[in-house]
Amino acid sequence: MLRSDLAAAFMLLTRLPVPGSAGAPDVARCVWAFPVVGLVVNLAAGLVYRLGYEAGLPPLLAAAWTVAAALAMTGAFHEDGLADTADGFGGGGSRERKLEIMRDSRIGSFGALALLLSVLVRVAAISALARPGVVAAALVAAGMLGRSGMVLLVIAIRPARADGMGASMGGLRVGPAAAGLGMAVAASFALLPARPAAALVLLSVAVSLGMAKLAAAQIGGYTGDVLGACEVATECVVLTAGTVAFGA
Repeated sequence: MLRSDLAAAFMLLTRLPVPGSAGAPDVARCVWAFPVVGLVVNLAAGLVYRLGYEAGLPPLLAAAWTVAAALAMTGAFHEDGLADTADGFGGGGSRERKLEIMRDSRIGSFGALALLLSVLVRVAAISALARPGVVAAALVAAGMLGRSGMVLLVIAIRPARADGMGASMGGLRVGPAAAGLGMAVAASFALLPARPAAALVLLSVAVSLGMAKLAAAQIGGYTGDVLGACEVATECVVLTAGTVAFGA
């Protein structure tokens, strides 16, 4: 069961080839593995940064390739949700119109700006952290906290639609959810000094709860796009705070 849950989580959140991933994933059951996806994706991205850094690339250029690698592994899945959420929340006047815009595959000005800013923030933060070991630790913490933040948001509010990925998480089980959240928190304290780890965990919780409040006010709940937006926002905040914590 653990293997099938891991396969389901990677199939759902990445473009990585996953053996034994046939069939539709049980989203509500595999949420505990979401932080594992963040660990693997961002650890691999951290390795890209180290390779670039040791090859003599300037930190800014190495950081750009690092973010590009992460986006390639996830297929920009979360970024797509960020863009749709920004367009819907920014461009719709009513709940129904916001949800309609969020289902439109076209990207508007709000979505384009959100994507641009999210990439700029991550590239700037990674290049400011500079040292490969610090970059890897911060990336893994951000990736795991970002994916666990999606789970926390689901716990906080109800789905806005009766269909889609968001609705499929409506039957979330307490045990798997708690396991995923605990894993992300434990990893943060294992990777980082206690004070920075505590600050980053608290900030990630604040982002998730803030996104939950915003989504509830805008569309009456969460959707899969909102979950993606929450993940990206959490990574951006965690990495930004990491530059302060490590004196970058």
